[in-house]
Amino acid sequence: MADPSSSAVIGIDFGTLSGRVIVVSTDDGTELASVEHVYRHGSIEHHLPESDQRLPASWALQDPDDWRQVLSRAVPKALEQSGRTAADIVGIATDFTSCTVLPATAEGSPLCELPELRARPHAWPKLWKHHAAQDQADRITELAHAREEDWIRRYGGKISSEWQYAKALQVLEDDPEIYRRTDRWIEAADWIVWQLTGQENRNTCTAGYKGIYQDDGWPSRDYLAALHPEFADFAKSKLDFPLSPLGGRAGGLSSRAAEWTGLRVGTPVAVGNVDAHVTAAAAQAVDPGQLVAIMGTSTCIVVNGDLLAEVPGMCGVVRDGIVPGLWGFEAGQSGVGDIFAWFTKNNIPDSYSKLAEQRGQSIHDYLSSLAAEENVGQHGLIALDWHSGNRSVLVDHDLSGVIAGLTLATRPEQIYRALLEATAFGARKIIDSLTTFGVPVTDITVAGGLLKNELLMQIYADVLNRPLNVLTNPQGPALGSAIHAAVAAEVYPDIRSASKAMGAVRRNAYHPNPDNAARYDELYREYCELHDHFGRGGTEILHRLKQIARDAQS
Repeated sequence: MADPSSSAVIGIDFGTLSGRVIVVSTDDGTELASVEHVYRHGSIEHHLPESDQRLPASWALQDPDDWRQVLSRAVPKALEQSGRTAADIVGIATDFTSCTVLPATAEGSPLCELPELRARPHAWPKLWKHHAAQDQADRITELAHAREEDWIRRYGGKISSEWQYAKALQVLEDDPEIYRRTDRWIEAADWIVWQLTGQENRNTCTAGYKGIYQDDGWPSRDYLAALHPEFADFAKSKLDFPLSPLGGRAGGLSSRAAEWTGLRVGTPVAVGNVDAHVTAAAAQAVDPGQLVAIMGTSTCIVVNGDLLAEVPGMCGVVRDGIVPGLWGFEAGQSGVGDIFAWFTKNNIPDSYSKLAEQRGQSIHDYLSSLAAEENVGQHGLIALDWHSGNRSVLVDHDLSGVIAGLTLATRPEQIYRALLEATAFGARKIIDSLTTFGVPVTDITVAGGLLKNELLMQIYADVLNRPLNVLTNPQGPALGSAIHAAVAAEVYPDIRSASKAMGAVRRNAYHPNPDNAARYDELYREYCELHDHFGRGGTEILHRLKQIARDAQS
């Protein structure tokens, strides 16, 4: 076992637009270096790289070479910045946005890197926010209920268009040749570990939450064949592989990866994982009831429980999905920071931008300062946080955003505040669903890039009427990965002990204001009425509008 007082580990967080690398001490999690590498292609949503070929609506792809660049550029920089040598690094671990999934050959080569397939959109990795497989997701869900498949209840009754099966079925139906040439349909979280070690590895987290792996098995061949005859062997031929426990050692760093990173050949590499799930360790939230909300472009919510509970609208409940030995529950919101960014990019008068610049503030800070001057409810607005669809609890990515109560007197900062509040109401809806169906939530920790907006954090405390803990390291997923690296390197015997030593959290950073909480209870009731009307059958107008938009683009 390595000496934690003298060793360091590397955690790498592969996000939506960039990869973040941190070097931390295994003694107490002290950050020694942090480097971000922005992807050259980012989220590919409009056309393929080096091509004029347009992508359809709701597509989102990525370039796997952007991920390799994180290994070859950001890791050496972080190592140099840390003042440590390769000999000091005892482990490395990674996490990924999920479900980000790609078709690959049996040797692990992405199909999009084969010259003859580069111009084929379905040969490229599909980013988590690729929502173009909603039709396939609906059929997967409907057939599961019709056949009374047991596993559908573990996913809140619905399978998301973001996950492995819907995306793979879309490939089969849209481009059968790409599907047939796919030897391995693999999460990027596992593919990057393959790149690091030279050996394929699959983790329990993505298999359970995104791959419908429950009770030691995949959906049956008969079920898959009923979706499409050629889909019958999908799980066994393209997914099936021995699963490794979280915090385990996937292998040692290969000579090729050592050359990329500047680390030693054989350095322990941890089993792959998902950004939200590793953040629980960084937030010292690995015991039952400790909920973590990782807030960025989207929000992922995770919490552990002692007992199995089937909660409608959850992204999934998986045994050993977050911490070995517990049931891990996942839910989320498909758009949070993306919604705020959309508003500031498209709806701000020049006069506001100029005043923000004069004050030396970002437009977000300027709008927040104005919005904070008003009383709760003063704007007369309610918004639905569905600009990227609804991940939980409706699991419907054909829904879209709504703002009710606009008048000719409504100002930009009021709409901005209503959007902030909408995401808090969406989070409350998720937490209410968890507790209603038997999953205790004892405390709440917030992590992610949106922590910097103090107004937003106070709104969440008031809407949830609970104190909020905050993760003090801004690179929560990367720190969580580093903690898993320390376990894989046997510096600590398990995730709990490593989390206790290396995690970084400030307890009760935000307290609810009782008066604001009472006013938000009233507004939340209005949100729920709007939520159920547009999302639970009161009207199908949002679905019809989405279809009209698709038809107009064709």
